[in-house]
Amino acid sequence: MAQTHCSTSRSRVALDALAPLTIPGWRWGLALIIAGMTASFLLYGYALVYWRNADMDFMVIYNALVMNDGKPQLFFDHTAYLTIISVKAWLKMLHHIGLLDSYSLSTMPGASDTQAFDAAMTSIVRAGRVLAWLTATGCVLAFAGLIRAIVRDWRIALLATFAFAFCGGMAVHTRILRSELLSACPVIFALMILIMVGRRASVVRPLWMALAAGLCVLGLENKVQAILLIAAAPLLILPFGNTESASSPFWRKDRRAAPLVVVSAIVASAATWAASPLIVTGLDRALLETAGFHPLLLGGFGSYQAALLLLIGGCMITYALIWRISMTETLASMAAIVAGASVALLVLNLDYNTGNVIAVLNPLEKMLTFADSGTVAATSNSDFTGLLWLLLDGTTSVLARYSFILHSSPRPTVFFIWLIVPGIVYAWRQRKRQIAVQCLLLLLAALSIDTLGIRRGLKSEYFIFTDPLIILAGALLLAQLTDLRFHKWAYPTAIVLFGLQIVIGQAEPIKYALMRRGPEPVCEWNQHYLPLLALPWCASPRS
Repeated sequence: MAQTHCSTSRSRVALDALAPLTIPGWRWGLALIIAGMTASFLLYGYALVYWRNADMDFMVIYNALVMNDGKPQLFFDHTAYLTIISVKAWLKMLHHIGLLDSYSLSTMPGASDTQAFDAAMTSIVRAGRVLAWLTATGCVLAFAGLIRAIVRDWRIALLATFAFAFCGGMAVHTRILRSELLSACPVIFALMILIMVGRRASVVRPLWMALAAGLCVLGLENKVQAILLIAAAPLLILPFGNTESASSPFWRKDRRAAPLVVVSAIVASAATWAASPLIVTGLDRALLETAGFHPLLLGGFGSYQAALLLLIGGCMITYALIWRISMTETLASMAAIVAGASVALLVLNLDYNTGNVIAVLNPLEKMLTFADSGTVAATSNSDFTGLLWLLLDGTTSVLARYSFILHSSPRPTVFFIWLIVPGIVYAWRQRKRQIAVQCLLLLLAALSIDTLGIRRGLKSEYFIFTDPLIILAGALLLAQLTDLRFHKWAYPTAIVLFGLQIVIGQAEPIKYALMRRGPEPVCEWNQHYLPLLALPWCASPRS
């Protein structure tokens, strides 16, 4: 009997579809993923001519150059704050250790000396692209650690990491200085942290909540579109508890819990007081009107921000009731979230500029300054019929993209949706309804955010906001429906997805590498975004 059991076990292991794809193991598998990202970066990023990805490479680098000369930041479009100050510090550091000559506008050769200008800009842009690659690599490793902690299966975690590293969004951000990566990843990591810590009781769980809140605010500081992910997170986390989520004995019975709640409230109050000047500035009506912002609700600013705070508080109370979190831990967690968010907001003081503050505190108003005329008209006139039509039109367009057949795109994660949707149905029929609800909410969040992003074309740069949600849904589903790994079609399906992830995910970088267009399109916007930097192929900017 024992021999039969062992033989059966060996047979099942041999038939596991994930085993052949994860032969290198966890550490070597991660090393191969990073090596693949690096090879792609060197071929289709680092080696490209410096003006190939001028939007936004030039915009970010220009601001870093002028800020290294002591001048204020110019670019506030969305706002790229963390990206700009990190590039600023990176260029200064490389200059101090002798690896970069030009690190500020005053050290740049003039446009009249084309050869010297091209050499300097090539060095600066390549330095910036290296920083983009380092940032992307760090994000992939962070995702790997969090997804393994969530699914608790290193094979699934490794494949999910591969999918994330070679998704359409990451393919773009590995080689270009854009703001989306440092905006989306902190919020995605915050969501993953909440899922991870919500499943098991811990005395320090409120500290993890503070970290998650801080990450959300940091993401918002780099691109205001992160508000969509932040607003979805409280609802997404609700079904992610289990029997082990109930508060630990410390929070339920220990007499030290109540004083700790008081201390948490004091810390939260102090952090809020420290951040209050930023909040007051960000909601200053005169500054907002000067910046061209228009109130969205009730004729005033701050309405939806207050509604979001109420949503977060309401979801925390609901989560506590569902999964038996004690009142003391809930209150401590609320205080921790306030403290974490307030401390993260203080990062705006590292290189203070009012433009950043009002954008971060009023993200939807900032987004509307770049929306199309139809969206602006519908929101300005409170035209609910028009808004509904825009949402229906956007949803239809996104579903067409998810089909890939009706509207192709360099986004291989859409093929995961083809499997996740029937997987959700299968899980529901197998009475694994909690995982079905979890994955359905993740997909609906991705669909909703993409629908709102369609008003700006849902460019490949924006995939990074929702690709991780789709990948997370697939990993969670596979971790629960373990029998699917042994289905006869599992291995061929996995091989096809593996190939599609590489081929389609790298389509956009290869397209840019093979592009024959010159740098002349930069001249359409250089005088607005680069007013003090003359370019050899453009007319001189106004003084």
